[in-house]
Amino acid sequence: MFPLWRNLDVARRIFSPSCRGSAADFFSLKPRQTLALCRKSSGKRYNVPPSAEFVARVSGIPTMAKLPYKETADGLDAAFVGVPIDTGTSNRPGARFGPRHIRMESALLRAYNSGTRAAPFESLMVADIGDVNVNVYDLKDTCKRIREAYRKILAAGCIPLTMGGDHTIAYPILQAVAEKHGPVGLVHVDAHADTSDVVLGEKIGHGTPFRRCVEEGLLDCKRVVQIGLRGSGYSADSYEWSRAQGFRVVQVEECWFKSLAPLMAEVRAQMGSGPVYLSFDIDALDPGFAPGTGTPEIAGLTPIQGVEIIRGCRGLNLVGCDLVEVSPPYDTTGNTALTGANLLFEMLCVLPKIKYF
Repeated sequence: MFPLWRNLDVARRIFSPSCRGSAADFFSLKPRQTLALCRKSSGKRYNVPPSAEFVARVSGIPTMAKLPYKETADGLDAAFVGVPIDTGTSNRPGARFGPRHIRMESALLRAYNSGTRAAPFESLMVADIGDVNVNVYDLKDTCKRIREAYRKILAAGCIPLTMGGDHTIAYPILQAVAEKHGPVGLVHVDAHADTSDVVLGEKIGHGTPFRRCVEEGLLDCKRVVQIGLRGSGYSADSYEWSRAQGFRVVQVEECWFKSLAPLMAEVRAQMGSGPVYLSFDIDALDPGFAPGTGTPEIAGLTPIQGVEIIRGCRGLNLVGCDLVEVSPPYDTTGNTALTGANLLFEMLCVLPKIKYF
């Protein structure tokens, strides 16, 4: 019997949608022989999650969607990457465990998006490249490490799909993204604007990233939308600064009791053809659906609306995405991490060059 990961690699090739094979093949063929089973019109070999019809979900090392692990982004079109920090949180900690739990819950993901008929694993080379080696004792040093790691990912021509971690991480990621693409549009889904200037004497934290991004010219402010903002505030208009920069602010009251598909048509027109970054804080969702987060606010978006927002990004020139603020200790059911895993899959399904069947 060959090593576990070689077994899983064989299974991916045999049971991928573009291959033909049976359970007997998995146990009888050598890895090289399985290549003859594949029928790929492009001639390119993609990574495909193993089917739970043949490989038990509870088996194996818990990478994102049970994809292969790679140490670098070289040769990848898109990559899942974890940034396990919560040093920037202002309320409940625990987001440092977000990437680990998202990966565990992602074992339920399959190769196709049944709702949109997207086939991401027949379109792009995707893998899990592990976590940024953060410094849990020094937030500024962690930001430097994140920025340097994402420079390498982007230099490889790879689109990062990030598992947070608290929302501080969006700042150094966008520093690297803007170095490559210039000022980007931003679809920001959140309960909070995250545009504070100084919190407890500090300029870097999960409540300040987009203020820092504006100051450094990382965002194309006319192409920024913030969706789902809500909660009590420190002033009567907590979003005055965002509007003054040219951001479109969509408070949660504008989202209640309706589909967000019409809103996303307007967002696509706002974003145009330029590069866009998607940042999704899980606390945008109502805590009844996603209690495992650090700064919950009632009366939030539904998971359906969250999916509508992401699917509404189809056609945009997405250059990176993140899903942040999953704090597993506050949700023993695992449903918040499960929701995060599915939202990340939806993000993968709307990246450029994805095929639909």
